[in-house]
Amino acid sequence: MLKISDITYSVEGRTLLEGATVTIPTGHKVGLVGRNGTGKTTLFRIIRGEMVLDTGTIDMPRGWKIGGVSQEVPGNEVSLIDTVLRADTERESLLAEAETATDPTRIADIQVRLTDIDAWSAEARASTILKGLGFTDEEQRMPCSAFSGGWRMRVALAAVLFSEPDLLLLDEPTNYLDLEGALWLEAYIGKYPHTVLIVSHDRELLNRSVGGILHLENKGLTYYTGPYDQFARQRAEKIALLTSAAKKQDAKREHLQAFVDRFKAKASKAKQAQSRVKALEKMETIRVPADAARTVFTFPEPEELSPPIIATEGAAVGYGNQIILHDLNLRIDQDDRIALLGRNGEGKSTLSKMLSGRLEVARGNMVCSNKLRIGFFAQHQVDELRIEETPLDHLFRERPEEGQAKLRARLAGFGLGADQAETAVGRLSGGQKARLSLLLATLPAPHLLILDEPTNHLDIESREALVEALTAYTGAVILVSHDMHLLSMVADRLWLVKGGHVKPYDDDLASYRKLLLTPDKPAKVEKPVAPKVRKPTRDEILALRAEARKAEERVTKINDMRDKLAKKLADPALYDDTRIGELATWNKKYAEVMDGLSRAETMWMQALEKLEKAEKA
Repeated sequence: MLKISDITYSVEGRTLLEGATVTIPTGHKVGLVGRNGTGKTTLFRIIRGEMVLDTGTIDMPRGWKIGGVSQEVPGNEVSLIDTVLRADTERESLLAEAETATDPTRIADIQVRLTDIDAWSAEARASTILKGLGFTDEEQRMPCSAFSGGWRMRVALAAVLFSEPDLLLLDEPTNYLDLEGALWLEAYIGKYPHTVLIVSHDRELLNRSVGGILHLENKGLTYYTGPYDQFARQRAEKIALLTSAAKKQDAKREHLQAFVDRFKAKASKAKQAQSRVKALEKMETIRVPADAARTVFTFPEPEELSPPIIATEGAAVGYGNQIILHDLNLRIDQDDRIALLGRNGEGKSTLSKMLSGRLEVARGNMVCSNKLRIGFFAQHQVDELRIEETPLDHLFRERPEEGQAKLRARLAGFGLGADQAETAVGRLSGGQKARLSLLLATLPAPHLLILDEPTNHLDIESREALVEALTAYTGAVILVSHDMHLLSMVADRLWLVKGGHVKPYDDDLASYRKLLLTPDKPAKVEKPVAPKVRKPTRDEILALRAEARKAEERVTKINDMRDKLAKKLADPALYDDTRIGELATWNKKYAEVMDGLSRAETMWMQALEKLEKAEKA
């Protein structure tokens, strides 16, 4: 188990943790939640031993391996699949030693251990993880340097998942994933065999993948059993009880104080007044958790336009001579709330760019309302903010005619107070930068707002505020997001981008989620003669081929060792009476090698039989 005992940690005079204590049982999946800036990432670094505590201890079982996504994203010429395979350092070490080992006993030990850790199916397991995170078979053979930073973060995530540490620490792992990748990760964490501690603001992930919530608040840690929604209810009930108790205590305090004030000067009541003073001093104040100022988003109201605001007829769009989407017959009205669904690479971003005017229509027609204003938010825009300038500087560049008071009011309408208004963007948190980018996107009061992953870096309170703002917004909204909660609360229409087409998706998000998580359906057989045996998947067959290949290589290696020993034993000089002890040693080694060969051949035959059976299924 992970045991955190009475820990305190301060940085630059600010105390982040004070007397925090919690125990997380082995094998539990726990979500770590709390407002931005409370110290969640710092707690991870403390657990990893990267920071020294002021007081307290953190204990875990001896030999536990701790894993998290590396900040050093791979960018070399090593392929994605090999990068992930190298994350299992024990496997890599054993395979390297197997190439040079000469002692028969050690060779046998290595092969047994490789079998124990399922080393021969490693490539298939690594490929499955990479595929779940959005990489095709072809891309898995490409070098890491061929991918952008966001995609390399997925490789780093795949590597730590493949290595299966005893304690898995994940800090906002869905920030670099699309909806499909986020849903896959959600299911993967639920089946992960060891302890998981995950920082996330994704309600659906925290509801489906964890069995407990660790709340970091007021420098302390409180553990709640159950998923996020249950935690939210329990905390709300706790606050309600504390609020009620605090009100009763305040009334009692006022009553006692009134008696003291009235009678403290009267000799006849002095003793009673003094007893009440002591009662007031002994009264321990009931403190209600102080929530930070409520996060808000205040979108400007656009004027109403005649429908439709955008219509396409037989439109196609792409890059250069490569058409990505074609035969687009779409209509968008000002009251539409549309979520774009589709696997990575199908063209959701291409469609967004076309609708926003960032990509020209290659053929066909797209007609827009004359007065149409479009706001566009994409995650890369957060990274393009000028880090040396303040939010106030950014707004002044867009609205030089407006006074500082109005510009500050606009910033306050997006949760950026007086302090943040004059702080360099480079020193703002990820959530504060995202709110500034959202403000800039909505500044012209757009009739259509296109949002590509708007919730990255936003905490749960900010996400709820965004839901409320989008619900009240009088313009059209097009959403691309991995946040199922946001999509379910905002979108009332679903468009599926698939196979170069964009079509309405008639089922709901729950059906789409099920479709993504169970993509392979067994073929229908009209008249089954016998119960149909499940056909092995491609990944399973690849794993069996790898196992058979490795088994054959083991047999070859041990055969070579046997031949060398047989040659040694054929030396007549070895049978001299003075070398009886040496002869016994070589005979013993030969017997061990023959025993190992027998086992290796048996394993090879078994692997071939399983492979043959699978390929015929």
